Amino acid sequence: MVERTIVGAHYGLSGWLAQRITAVVMALATLVIVGGIWSASPLTYAIWKSLFAKWWMWLSISLFLLSVMLHAWVGVRDILMDYIKPTAIRLTLEVVFLLALAYYTIWAMQILWRI
Repeated sequence: MVERTIVGAHYGLSGWLAQRITAVVMALATLVIVGGIWSASPLTYAIWKSLFAKWWMWLSISLFLLSVMLHAWVGVRDILMDYIKPTAIRLTLEVVFLLALAYYTIWAMQILWRI
Protein backbone atom coordinates (compact mmCIF):
# COMPACT_ATOMS: atom_id res chain seq x y z
CA MET A 1 0.00 0.00 0.00
CA VAL A 2 1.26 3.45 -0.92
CA GLU A 3 1.40 6.10 1.79
CA ARG A 4 0.33 9.48 0.57
CA THR A 5 1.89 12.45 2.31
CA ILE A 6 0.00 15.67 1.89
CA VAL A 7 2.11 18.79 2.07
CA GLY A 8 1.51 22.44 1.31
CA ALA A 9 -0.81 25.15 2.47
CA HIS A 10 -3.98 23.00 2.24
CA TYR A 11 -5.89 25.59 0.18
CA GLY A 12 -7.78 22.94 -1.75
CA LEU A 13 -10.81 22.30 0.44
CA SER A 14 -11.19 25.83 1.77
CA GLY A 15 -10.92 27.30 -1.74
CA TRP A 16 -13.36 24.77 -3.15
CA LEU A 17 -15.82 25.43 -0.32
CA ALA A 18 -15.47 29.22 -0.63
CA GLN A 19 -16.20 29.04 -4.36
CA ARG A 20 -19.33 26.94 -3.79
CA ILE A 21 -20.65 29.07 -0.94
CA THR A 22 -20.07 32.34 -2.79
CA ALA A 23 -21.73 30.89 -5.90
CA VAL A 24 -24.84 30.02 -3.86
CA VAL A 25 -24.85 33.48 -2.22
CA MET A 26 -24.54 35.14 -5.64
CA ALA A 27 -27.38 33.03 -7.04
CA LEU A 28 -29.69 33.82 -4.11
CA ALA A 29 -28.79 37.51 -4.16
CA THR A 30 -29.47 37.61 -7.90
CA LEU A 31 -32.93 36.15 -7.33
CA VAL A 32 -33.68 38.72 -4.63
CA ILE A 33 -32.39 41.63 -6.73
CA VAL A 34 -34.18 40.56 -9.92
CA GLY A 35 -37.36 39.84 -7.95
CA GLY A 36 -37.22 43.28 -6.35
CA ILE A 37 -36.66 45.01 -9.67
CA TRP A 38 -39.36 42.94 -11.37
CA SER A 39 -41.91 43.71 -8.66
CA ALA A 40 -41.18 47.45 -8.87
CA SER A 41 -42.31 47.75 -12.48
CA PRO A 42 -42.55 50.28 -14.16
CA LEU A 43 -39.15 51.57 -13.16
CA THR A 44 -38.71 55.27 -12.73
CA TYR A 45 -35.82 56.98 -10.98
CA ALA A 46 -37.92 57.55 -7.84
CA ILE A 47 -38.96 53.87 -7.68
CA TRP A 48 -35.40 52.74 -8.38
CA LYS A 49 -34.07 55.00 -5.61
CA SER A 50 -36.67 53.80 -3.10
CA LEU A 51 -35.98 50.18 -4.05
CA PHE A 52 -32.27 50.58 -3.37
CA ALA A 53 -33.02 52.32 -0.06
CA LYS A 54 -34.57 49.17 1.39
CA TRP A 55 -32.41 47.22 3.81
CA TRP A 56 -32.92 43.86 2.07
CA MET A 57 -31.79 45.27 -1.27
CA TRP A 58 -28.76 46.88 0.36
CA LEU A 59 -27.91 43.58 2.06
CA SER A 60 -28.44 41.54 -1.12
CA ILE A 61 -26.24 43.76 -3.26
CA SER A 62 -23.56 44.04 -0.59
CA LEU A 63 -23.44 40.26 -0.15
CA PHE A 64 -23.38 39.84 -3.93
CA LEU A 65 -20.44 42.23 -4.34
CA LEU A 66 -18.47 40.69 -1.47
CA SER A 67 -19.19 37.20 -2.82
CA VAL A 68 -18.00 38.19 -6.29
CA MET A 69 -14.80 39.55 -4.77
CA LEU A 70 -14.13 36.42 -2.74
CA HIS A 71 -15.10 34.14 -5.64
CA ALA A 72 -12.78 35.99 -8.02
CA TRP A 73 -9.98 36.06 -5.44
CA VAL A 74 -10.06 32.29 -4.95
CA GLY A 75 -10.04 31.75 -8.72
CA VAL A 76 -7.21 34.19 -9.37
CA ARG A 77 -5.18 32.85 -6.45
CA ASP A 78 -5.54 29.28 -7.70
CA ILE A 79 -4.52 30.25 -11.23
CA LEU A 80 -1.51 32.18 -9.96
CA MET A 81 -0.46 29.29 -7.69
CA ASP A 82 -0.73 26.85 -10.62
CA TYR A 83 1.02 28.87 -13.32
CA ILE A 84 3.38 31.40 -11.68
CA LYS A 85 6.14 29.43 -10.01
CA PRO A 86 8.60 32.15 -8.85
CA THR A 87 7.36 33.05 -5.38
CA ALA A 88 8.22 36.77 -5.49
CA ILE A 89 6.37 37.32 -8.77
CA ARG A 90 3.39 35.26 -7.63
CA LEU A 91 3.07 37.09 -4.31
CA THR A 92 3.40 40.46 -6.03
CA LEU A 93 0.66 39.56 -8.49
CA GLU A 94 -1.53 38.24 -5.66
CA VAL A 95 -1.20 41.53 -3.77
CA VAL A 96 -1.95 43.53 -6.93
CA PHE A 97 -5.06 41.45 -7.71
CA LEU A 98 -6.27 41.52 -4.11
CA LEU A 99 -5.91 45.30 -3.90
CA ALA A 100 -7.65 45.71 -7.27
CA LEU A 101 -10.55 43.49 -6.22
CA ALA A 102 -10.94 45.34 -2.92
CA TYR A 103 -10.82 48.69 -4.72
CA TYR A 104 -13.43 47.63 -7.30
CA THR A 105 -15.74 46.29 -4.60
CA ILE A 106 -15.55 49.49 -2.56
CA TRP A 107 -15.98 51.56 -5.72
CA ALA A 108 -19.07 49.57 -6.75
CA MET A 109 -20.59 50.01 -3.29
CA GLN A 110 -19.93 53.76 -3.42
CA ILE A 111 -21.60 54.01 -6.82
CA LEU A 112 -24.64 52.03 -5.71
CA TRP A 113 -25.19 53.74 -2.39
CA ARG A 114 -24.84 57.24 -3.81
CA ILE A 115 -28.17 56.84 -5.58
